[in-house]
Amino acid sequence: MIKVKRVYDPPSPDDGVRVLVDRLWPRGLNKERAKVDLWLKDVAPSHELRTWFSHDPAKWEEFKRRYRQELERSQEVSRLRELISREKVVTLLYSAKDKERNNAVMLKEYLEGG
Repeated sequence: MIKVKRVYDPPSPDDGVRVLVDRLWPRGLNKERAKVDLWLKDVAPSHELRTWFSHDPAKWEEFKRRYRQELERSQEVSRLRELISREKVVTLLYSAKDKERNNAVMLKEYLEGG
């Protein structure tokens, strides 16, 4: 099972393996409080794509298309898929304020074949 959760939300035992999928470490959050088991910054959108998107809802569909292209070239995706196949629950952590349109939501969709 793949879950998505904002890294600033309190960790829960139900999170399983907590994987940060942002390129940058979340502001104001120390490693102890974040409870991140694995940081896969190379599955995050490129700096250029992240900057272009800038969390503009009008750019969401195009962001998803471009991010999917990046994921298809990423070697870290196979590492993440392997982890998901071994673990009962994997929670993809992100720091964006928008809970519906962020890279972790798109990554989950991609990993589930959507």
